[in-house]
Amino acid sequence: MTPAPLTFDQPHPFPGKLIIVEGIDGSGKSTQLLLLEKWLEAKGLNVVFTEWNSSDLVRETTRRGKKNKTLTPTTFSLLHATDFASRLYHNIMPPLKAGLIVLADRYVYTAFARDAVRGVSPEWVRKVYNFAIRPDMAFYFNVPIEVAISRLLGGTRAQLKYYEAGMDMGLSQDITESFRIFQSRILAEYDKIVSEYGLITMDATKDIEEQQNEMRHVVSNALENYRPKRGTHGKRTLFWRRFNVSKSE
Repeated sequence: MTPAPLTFDQPHPFPGKLIIVEGIDGSGKSTQLLLLEKWLEAKGLNVVFTEWNSSDLVRETTRRGKKNKTLTPTTFSLLHATDFASRLYHNIMPPLKAGLIVLADRYVYTAFARDAVRGVSPEWVRKVYNFAIRPDMAFYFNVPIEVAISRLLGGTRAQLKYYEAGMDMGLSQDITESFRIFQSRILAEYDKIVSEYGLITMDATKDIEEQQNEMRHVVSNALENYRPKRGTHGKRTLFWRRFNVSKSE
């Protein structure tokens, strides 16, 4: 009997754990996830890291589209969905089936927020991503827009990017002001998403160490009954043979 397909509205059946972080650019979510990764590894746990927009499948297409500034909101949305699908089936599901912990820097909620702000139907975007796996823990790092801008402009790159600032939407000729308007609208969408999906809200204005301690406390409680083990879902199946992984693995 063929098992029912996985959908986003139900918990996944795999022995591994999926922990994700969300937040606007400058929220500090990536720093917190990397610190969590080091902490979990120090505890002897096997951890896999993945990030948004990192699949080789569409990376070059996305890069060219951004360079030429030719990406429409719907095209942008579909490219990100393709990228996500590639990472889900290559980088997220296999380790979850093997009982590992997967850490994801951004997840489907990024698309839910950004695409809606760009004018794409929120209902349509949710249907596009319905194949995704529901994370076991989803953290949202909430930060005021002015704090995010200060961090980005005062950081190593000291400049804002065209699409992260929403310059494609014609909000303002000034990139900083465009970023302020665009990301503020994304913050409003995240507020809706937090309520809809029950994301764990973190105060991203707190000290880095304080945030990390809070995050570790939540993760520790959630992993109390977690036992690292090899899953049975992926053994000797077409899925593993498809990606040339030996049966012994």
